[in-house]
Amino acid sequence: MKSSYIRRPTEHAALRAVCRSTRPLPSVPALMAALVDAVDRQDREGVCLASHRVVRAAAPKELGE
Repeated sequence: MKSSYIRRPTEHAALRAVCRSTRPLPSVPALMAALVDAVDRQDREGVCLASHRVVRAAAPKELGE
């Protein structure tokens, strides 16, 4: 029995596909609420993620988007 080859997307192809689609960022107040929640929970990764997303949502033109 011959097995068939199944093509799987590579990481590069997946990243190209994501770059073609636009996804709206959440509002700045919602992101600030997530940041406050992460600080309250002492979640360092959550604080880092939320703070970076707040900056991207607040000033996308200045960051080269």
